[in-house]
Amino acid sequence: MEEPKEKLSAAELSRKYIDRHPSIRDCISKDLINYSSLSRLIMKETGVTNEEAVLAASRRYGMKLAKTDSEGAITSLFEDSRLELKTKIGLVVAKNEWIVLRNLEQVVKKLLAEKSTMQVLQSTSAITVISEDKHLATIIDAIGRDHIMKVRENLGEITVKSPARIEETPGAFAFVMSMLSEQGINLIEAVSCYTDTIFIVSRQDMMRAFDILSACIEDKIVPKNGP
Repeated sequence: MEEPKEKLSAAELSRKYIDRHPSIRDCISKDLINYSSLSRLIMKETGVTNEEAVLAASRRYGMKLAKTDSEGAITSLFEDSRLELKTKIGLVVAKNEWIVLRNLEQVVKKLLAEKSTMQVLQSTSAITVISEDKHLATIIDAIGRDHIMKVRENLGEITVKSPARIEETPGAFAFVMSMLSEQGINLIEAVSCYTDTIFIVSRQDMMRAFDILSACIEDKIVPKNGP
């Protein structure tokens, strides 16, 4: 539980506010911020009344952020990455029950042997199977229709294949997620598996998402809400 505001100093509240707003943090790290305006905004939204303390804390934190270049490391990482695009991808969402995993065993073995696209994701509420549309009927029959909650087909799968150092690059997954969300792309599923970052999107969003990620990797500017 977050500490009550009255127990936090102006400096602590300022840092917490900046950390909760990645866009502000990013501008600070690049020295693109007006600290006086930022201080007034922090005061307005946190109730702090000591403008001098907020201003000083913001500037000190800005100096600390300027010494880190996580975006530079992320940019370098994606310059060495490549994209793969697959169409006709299907998705089956089933109840999170042990029998579903048991029933999937033979299908998983078969598809892995064929080197077909397949991911099985488990959460507390569901088990999601991602594969090619042509395998959907087999997967559905194996799971059992009584256990299935949702089926979707004709989706796109975009995979960002990165160097192994992605595991040691903070914020890499969040960076590409934000690039897509800021451009209005709805992610049906997103998963990171070792050096692969996989996004499942609708057919209508597929090429737009691919263009956004291509621009990200090639270090181009993506026009907001462009065609």
